[in-house]
Amino acid sequence: MSIFVKDPCGFICITLTYVSIFYADYVVVRWVIMQTMQDSLWAPFHVILFNSVIFLLSFSHLRAMCSDPGAVPLPQNRMDFSDVHSGSETLLQHEDWTVCTRCETYRPPRAHHCRICKRCIRRMDHHCPWINNCVGEQNQRYFIQFLIYVGVLSIYAIVLVVVSWVRACPECSSEVSLKQTRMLHSVILVLESSLFGMFVLAILYDQLEAIANDETTIEQLQNSYAGKGGMSVHKTIMSTLCRLPCYNTAQIAKTTGGVHSV
Repeated sequence: MSIFVKDPCGFICITLTYVSIFYADYVVVRWVIMQTMQDSLWAPFHVILFNSVIFLLSFSHLRAMCSDPGAVPLPQNRMDFSDVHSGSETLLQHEDWTVCTRCETYRPPRAHHCRICKRCIRRMDHHCPWINNCVGEQNQRYFIQFLIYVGVLSIYAIVLVVVSWVRACPECSSEVSLKQTRMLHSVILVLESSLFGMFVLAILYDQLEAIANDETTIEQLQNSYAGKGGMSVHKTIMSTLCRLPCYNTAQIAKTTGGVHSV
C-alpha cells in the first residue's frame, strides 16, 4: 500500500530533481554530443546510454516514491491501551512492542511514527523530501538504487563535458555565440553534476554503512541524544542536509522513543 504525502517541500524537491535531470539530458544531447560528435558513431551510443541511465534513475525514483515504505496497518476500531499498565497477556506476547498514541495502535520493534507521513513505518530510516516518502523497510532498496543512478549520471555527465573540451574537435562550429552558449551550459552542468553527485554519494555511503551496522539513521540519532556515544560529524551533517530546509531533525530524534510517537 503506497502512501501519498501532501507535503509542499516534497513536491518542490521532486520538481527540482526532474528539472535538473531533464536539463542535464538537454545539455548533454544538444550541446555536448550533437556539437562535438555529430559525425561519429559515439554520438548515438552516448545518447542511448545516457538516456538509459536516466530511465533507470527515474524508474527507481518512482518506485521509492510510490512504494509502501513499510507502514504499520491501522486498527479497524479504536483500541484500548489500558493493558499497557496492567501487564495483560496481549502485551506480554509482544513485550518489545511499543504504543503509538497518534496512530492509536501497537507498533513492532524499530518502527517509528513519521509526523510527515502521519503513519508508523517499520525500520524507518528517515523521511526524505527528495522522494516525498519515508525510507523504510520495504523501499530502502529502491532509494539506494536511485542514489546509485544519480551518482553514475553525474559522473557520466562530467566525463562527457570534460572530454568534449579536451579533445580536438575540427568539426565543431567556430561561431562565437555557439561556443559561448556551449561553454555556459557546460559550466552549469558540471556545477550541477558535482553538487548532486557529491551529495548523493555521501548519502549512499551513509545508507550502506547503516545497513552494514544494522542501525537506521533515527536509531543513530536516538543513541546520540541518549548519551550512548555521539554521532560523527559526517553523520550529523548528512542527517541534517537530507532534511533541510523542511524538517527539524533534532526534534524528530528527541521525540522518537518510548510509547510516544514522533
